[in-house]
Amino acid sequence: MEDILLSEDGIRLGQLLKLMNAVEDGQEAKAVISDGLVQVNGDIETRRGCQLHAGDVIAFNGGGWRITVDA
Repeated sequence: MEDILLSEDGIRLGQLLKLMNAVEDGQEAKAVISDGLVQVNGDIETRRGCQLHAGDVIAFNGGGWRITVDA
């Protein structure tokens, strides 16, 4: 699992997938999320605009990330 350090609390799920190069673009992010291929804190998440915060754990395609915030 990789820690993702953000400068402020909060990022949308689709943005995170693009930031981590897990998807090519927003359209692909929308597709994988709506297909139920992404988990947030162990639950399938189907909302691309789901707001992520410090401590959230995201799993997709064999990878995993934990959100941390630079305090």
